[in-house]
Amino acid sequence: MIKKIVIAIMCIASAGIYAQEGSVSPYSYFGIGELRTTSTVENQMMGGLGVYADSIHVNLTNPAAYSKLGISQNNKVGLTVYTAGISHNRVTLSSFTEEEKTALTNLDYLALGFSLGKGLGIGFGLMPYTSSGYNIEQNITTSDGLTENVYTGGGGLNKVYFSVGYEFIKDLSFGATANFNFGTINSSRVQVVEGIQFGTFDRRESQIEGIDFNLALNYTPKITEKHTLYSSVRIKTQGNLSSKNSQEIGSFSSDNGVNIELKQVDLAAQNLNNTEFKIAPATTLGLGYGEEKKWFLGAEYTFQSLDSFSNDFLGATNITYGDASNFSLGGFYIPEHSSFTSYLKRVTYRAGMRLDNSGMIVNNKEIKDFGITFGLGLPLGRSFSNINLGFELGRRGTTTADLIEEKYFKINIGLSLNDLWFQKRKIN
Repeated sequence: MIKKIVIAIMCIASAGIYAQEGSVSPYSYFGIGELRTTSTVENQMMGGLGVYADSIHVNLTNPAAYSKLGISQNNKVGLTVYTAGISHNRVTLSSFTEEEKTALTNLDYLALGFSLGKGLGIGFGLMPYTSSGYNIEQNITTSDGLTENVYTGGGGLNKVYFSVGYEFIKDLSFGATANFNFGTINSSRVQVVEGIQFGTFDRRESQIEGIDFNLALNYTPKITEKHTLYSSVRIKTQGNLSSKNSQEIGSFSSDNGVNIELKQVDLAAQNLNNTEFKIAPATTLGLGYGEEKKWFLGAEYTFQSLDSFSNDFLGATNITYGDASNFSLGGFYIPEHSSFTSYLKRVTYRAGMRLDNSGMIVNNKEIKDFGITFGLGLPLGRSFSNINLGFELGRRGTTTADLIEEKYFKINIGLSLNDLWFQKRKIN
């Protein structure tokens, strides 16, 4: 019965992923929107680390980890892990002179992972990839009067993925993920000039799709009888995205908002009706050390060159791109995973931190993001299933150079359920 319930929830929720507004950040105006978190709650609460893999959790950022998914006692029928995560984010947006608070709740991922035998696992799922959601007002006072510009945007990209991981040599695993990215991004600029009866608008829409791949190599040898070294190299290949664009411009009455004139722009004449852009490859190096079912500590570093990225159709003029990077540090501790006397001893305690250099340089300022994470993994009864609670405190951007600083507090809830599927029933 629980399988049927979870499948029904996933089918309903998948529509929610496609429809939700996933960002309130003014920085989602640039590029293809704000990049969403692509890891499970368990990994997010360790600073976003993907180097660690175990037998009862899906690792969305490291396809080689699927080779570790649990095996049943007969070593033929593997565990199935189905997982989902939601988040609630409370954000304070601050300029040099003003402050505004807002909040949003999102479904972050839906995924299934299967063990098909010792050392072989696969998985697939659906999750947001980027989100655009902003409302920016700009007032300019000149000798001719006040000009008000309002920029709004919404939409984003989702991804459907399929992963496989295989341990082809003892302690050495390889994995690959194929991602299909798709979605629509909308943007609008409305301008009203003081003393002029009519305002103007410029509305743009991009329908985007494309593919990329994640490749991973994990090496997890035993250093001592109890302790394991965790290491990984992961490469996200170049993302090749194509965009089908449309644009309309016109004027409206400043008194009642009724359109006066509306015109479809001939983008084909400008070679902008169909555009292509590429997301540069990213490489992640991870290293960790720990005792299985007891404790783990690890770190990761990701680097990516974005200096060649551009979105000609959007036409933003106050941004350039450089080298992006991410550093993460985190781990977990379990007092006694098999304790019969204390539930708290079976809880997994996680913590971490991360520092992102986004590669975006807006008004000559590089946009950085710093976060501190912590959380709990709560076992469900005596099974391998668990509920994961996570919390994140962070800050992105700056109030200098006419920019916005974002302070946020995010609450994450993740569900990881383990079961035996594809097992033949036997009658004695």
